Amino acid sequence: MTSKIRRIILGSPYDVNNPGIYHRITLIAILAWVGLGADGLSSSSYGPEEAFKVLGDHRYLAVMLAIGTTFTVFIISTVYRGIINHFPFGGGGYIVAGKLLGPRFGVVSGSALLIDYVLTVAVSIACCADQFFSFLPLGWHIFKLPVEALLILLLILLNLRGTKESILVLAPIFFLFLITHAILIFGGIGSHVQDLPAVTNEVKVGFQNGFATLGFMGIAALFFRSFSMGAGTYTGLEAVSNGLQIMREPKVETGKRTMLYMAISLSVTASGILLCYLLFNVAPVVGKTMNAVLLERFAGNWQPNGVNLGHGYVILALISEAALLVVGAQAGFIDGPRVMSNMAMDGWLPRRLSQLSDRLTMQFGILLIGVSSLVVLFYTRGNITTLVTMYSINVFLTFTLSMTGMCRFWLNERRKNVPWIWPFTINAVGLVTCLSILIIVIIEKFERGAWITLVVTSTLIGLCFIIHGHYQFVRENVTRLNKILENLPAYVIKVEAPLDPSLHTAVMLVSGFSILGVHQFLQVHKIFPGQYKNFLFVSVGVIDSASMKGIEEVDRIKKQTEDSLQKYVSLAQKLGYSAGFRMGIGTEALEEAARLCLEIHKEFPLALFIMGKLVFDNEGWYHRILHNETAYQLLRKLNLEGLNAMVLSVRLDEAEDVLRNELPSF
Repeated sequence: MTSKIRRIILGSPYDVNNPGIYHRITLIAILAWVGLGADGLSSSSYGPEEAFKVLGDHRYLAVMLAIGTTFTVFIISTVYRGIINHFPFGGGGYIVAGKLLGPRFGVVSGSALLIDYVLTVAVSIACCADQFFSFLPLGWHIFKLPVEALLILLLILLNLRGTKESILVLAPIFFLFLITHAILIFGGIGSHVQDLPAVTNEVKVGFQNGFATLGFMGIAALFFRSFSMGAGTYTGLEAVSNGLQIMREPKVETGKRTMLYMAISLSVTASGILLCYLLFNVAPVVGKTMNAVLLERFAGNWQPNGVNLGHGYVILALISEAALLVVGAQAGFIDGPRVMSNMAMDGWLPRRLSQLSDRLTMQFGILLIGVSSLVVLFYTRGNITTLVTMYSINVFLTFTLSMTGMCRFWLNERRKNVPWIWPFTINAVGLVTCLSILIIVIIEKFERGAWITLVVTSTLIGLCFIIHGHYQFVRENVTRLNKILENLPAYVIKVEAPLDPSLHTAVMLVSGFSILGVHQFLQVHKIFPGQYKNFLFVSVGVIDSASMKGIEEVDRIKKQTEDSLQKYVSLAQKLGYSAGFRMGIGTEALEEAARLCLEIHKEFPLALFIMGKLVFDNEGWYHRILHNETAYQLLRKLNLEGLNAMVLSVRLDEAEDVLRNELPSF
């Protein structure tokens, strides 16, 4: 029953051996724009508002803000189009900083991005509720927080079903937002064309008075403070390069086209809203967002033939804005787990974060992003000002590291006699822009709550280094022992007899040809001397996030898994035993291994299924997080099915003794 309910909610499993699946789950540029570009576009619901509020009586600076916003969007997007070109398999901040500046810079960038994606979800959902409740009575606002939590839970379920499925559901919302806000921006500016001389004069006088009262430095300080408070506007621009793996071939061209769509839509929307604030003299109103006030001033009096179409349009635009913020939260669920996966593959985070579900989603990452965003939401009580204050620092840290890496890349390229001056200049301008914004944002927002973001990010970075140190210790020891294994003398094959199903058979579940599997094999002889002459080696080739690139990668995993199993078979035969192998390919090792074992039991009824588990001295709870518990989970499954199974503990020091002293004596 549980399995049936899960299938109804999440859908049936995908077959990784089906070449069509990899076409089905990837996105064309338009859908990528919806799924990844919505984060940037939805920031126009809160970024311009937070910036404009700071201006106070100096509203004329909105013109400079609009110009600065457009310039910043196009500089950052141009840099990232170049990054996409040079990192065709995904060029997010973690990959770029790690490759061009070194792993330590990479983990700083990756950790900053993870916190930023959690905040992306929290900010988007909180702002969504603010927009929706803007046209509801104040007494209803007590329901905002529960509604926000419900929306996050809904997004978790949608993303567990699959990226493309969630985007297809949300795509109509995206285009409704574009239509309603195109009417607002072009209609709002167009309706003030006749007032352009008066507005121009007002702005001119405003600058003159501002310079007279505040001076140049005062005006500059106010402008940069306002600009920093609206820095959340640019936070979605990196999402495309992070999510390149989910795009349709040719990925680079699809990614660059998506980035162009995002840059144009974001710059027009954000700068257009800023100008409309100025033209319509918009000011904050309790219980309403400034966009709601703007929409009411723009269309509230539309009553052709006595029909109040304006009110309907305002509600429709606000609903589209609120709904787009839900779509914008998708970037956190799409790219956050992907960054986690990349870091997990490099040993900075627990390895299980790189695993895929049978729906080809990074389910652990999705759940972690979702739960973390719920914690942030309840901690801040959904207060958008607090959330925006915590937001944007990390993304500009990532921007700065990425652009530093690209500047270094182009300086190195000049030695190869390739055109480098123009791309270096673009990246240098982007670096100066983003570094300046980062410094201003830290100074302006630090005491207002941004210190929390810096503390949490620093803690995550420290945790990543601890995890990496543990994995590095294990990796170095296993690598050292595997080298000893390679140097053992060759044996003459004593037997190649076929397996006899009527005999007791030791079914060895192994993962790759390594000292751990060899130790597991030799332990059977010590525990059951002379009992087993049949040995069947079983392994599952796991398709994780790094290898989900197409059917060719599945074939490579199959070949790699088969080669490892053949080495075990060869070793057993050289030692005089009948041996064979069975293998499977899947995304979930546990389910695939259980299926294989049930099939093997039908063929070999006297089989004993033997699994190995790496154990450590003074093993703690964190070992269960860093190293999977597949052996014990599989043991329970097989026991429930009535199969004989056992788990052998493997210690590295014992494995080394066996390798040096016992294996040569066979």
